[in-house]
Amino acid sequence: MERPALGRPAIALAAAAAAILTTLVPGAARAETNDPIMTSGALLARPVAPDGSRIVDFTIEDDRNLTLSVYSAAMDRPITITVQRPADTSAPRPTLYLLSGADGGEGTANWDHRTPEALQFLGTKDVNVVQPIGGAWSYYTDWRAPDPVIGVHKWKTFFTEELPPVIDGALGTNGLNAIAGLSTSGTSVLQLPIAAPGLFRAAAAYSGCAQISDPIGYSFVNLSVGVWGGGNTDNMYGPQNDPMWAANDPYVNAEGLRGVELFISSGSGLPGRYDVLNGPYTLPGIDGLASQVLTGGVIEAGVNYCSHNMQAKLNSLGIPATYDFPPTGTHSWGYWLDALKASWPVLARGLELPE
Repeated sequence: MERPALGRPAIALAAAAAAILTTLVPGAARAETNDPIMTSGALLARPVAPDGSRIVDFTIEDDRNLTLSVYSAAMDRPITITVQRPADTSAPRPTLYLLSGADGGEGTANWDHRTPEALQFLGTKDVNVVQPIGGAWSYYTDWRAPDPVIGVHKWKTFFTEELPPVIDGALGTNGLNAIAGLSTSGTSVLQLPIAAPGLFRAAAAYSGCAQISDPIGYSFVNLSVGVWGGGNTDNMYGPQNDPMWAANDPYVNAEGLRGVELFISSGSGLPGRYDVLNGPYTLPGIDGLASQVLTGGVIEAGVNYCSHNMQAKLNSLGIPATYDFPPTGTHSWGYWLDALKASWPVLARGLELPE
């Protein structure tokens, strides 16, 4: 099949990326597609980050979706990345990094499995949607030491130094980025713009707790990492009150969010319209509903406390943000789908796209 010609913007980006391209990837699986980036050398070649992180393999799933295997030099292992391309690839497009919750998307607790409508919604936008698969119980941060149970985690380095240049070079993006995440990654998406000023133009946090260094926030992190994940938060930021906790606390360092388009949401913890038996976003059976209403209600009430405190902190600093605090809602996927849709105008402003 003859490859379609690249438009001038794509040619310019491919030329700019040529300096970091190395040898072709042999034997990569491909599907029929009209995307000029997928059918050109930009994807077939290996964009390389300054530390040597690079694409080591890829599969084109269909005309909109591909799966990348990106080697992280910081973690010394390949990370699976799924990508949904925009329908219109006639010009370079921005990128939305979409993060999963506590299990890192490794199981079924991710956007693709629990709310496929989210990707359908984003599929109508002119944006590359990039989802990492991995990082369970890590809070997508750089840990100070390897953990004997959950391993080596250097996700801040991966998301701020390694992955963006690889994605930009492979997909021919326009260099504008936004980031969104839920639950534990609702903390991460506020940490990362602070850690890398200017990298993310917009951030949306759904049911995340920004306060990780105060006793309540510290308890939430330990519940996720320690009780559920089996890791030791001493390997993450050290023992409680170690300066690393405050250094990575978005609430403490909220000034670093100035200039970022912000969306922050959480429910009250009271049951709402998605807390029904065998609903589309409820785990099966009475046990699934009970867990969502009871456990999910308590967790959401806690993160709601964090979200309102973050609102007060940002207001005190004169940093604007958009808030979505409905009177009901538990810590569950139906509400996160609603929040994603509600956050799009904020993300779009950062990405310079139509709202």
